[in-house]
Amino acid sequence: MRLLITNDDGITAPGLRALAVAASAAGHDVVVAAPHREASGSGAALSAITDQGRLILDRVEFDGLPAYSVAASPAYIAALAALGVFGPAPDILLSGINRGANAGHAVLHSGTVGAALTASNEGLRALAVSLDVLTALIAFGSGLAAFRQTEGEVRHWPTAATLAVGLLPWLSSAPPGTVLNLNVPDRPLAEVRGVRRATLAAFGQVQMAVAELGHDYARIAVEESPDARTPGTDLALLADGYATLTPLHPPAENTTLQPPES
Repeated sequence: MRLLITNDDGITAPGLRALAVAASAAGHDVVVAAPHREASGSGAALSAITDQGRLILDRVEFDGLPAYSVAASPAYIAALAALGVFGPAPDILLSGINRGANAGHAVLHSGTVGAALTASNEGLRALAVSLDVLTALIAFGSGLAAFRQTEGEVRHWPTAATLAVGLLPWLSSAPPGTVLNLNVPDRPLAEVRGVRRATLAAFGQVQMAVAELGHDYARIAVEESPDARTPGTDLALLADGYATLTPLHPPAENTTLQPPES
């Protein structure tokens, strides 16, 4: 299969490289196109930096794979892929591997998931992949203070890459526009208890809070969300050591409501 791999952590992110290398090793035709810098939290924003109307596609070295560093959001890159900007349109778009879970209804804000949903809107099949770094930190009492990436940190990218590549045969036969959201515990593959279909938790692992509110300013903090242990949700299953899989779809009309007309 022909795969376009993008992310929202940027072209130099280790998760992106792990996913691309694993997909290529499995025999797939891989092209990488990712933002030139981090674009986390961009959702499905279609943003780009152009020079006299031209979007510059910088070719970069990427383990022998064709790869582009693009001054654009992940969703914009997904739309470009569907248009054939990086060669023939892909059979599947892979987005990730994100550093940190994209779980709960907070996936609305995720650039990783936003790229997958945009690809779906263009008729492509897509898979968003994330590595749950935060749950392990919370378990050891480190929490958000230790979430910042550190130089030389060791993460289990191969675990997420292996599970993602293993889903490709099923995804390739799914209806066009299918989107899967995969979250994987940050542990060796042998220690993952399995893959479970999951519902979305009420929010995500973290949430915004007002730390200080003054006369003409507000200071916003990011805090750990209350423990989400609702059975069957992605956050609960991740905490129990399972990888979670949730089918998603782009925004659609609500056919159950009847607003007033005039």
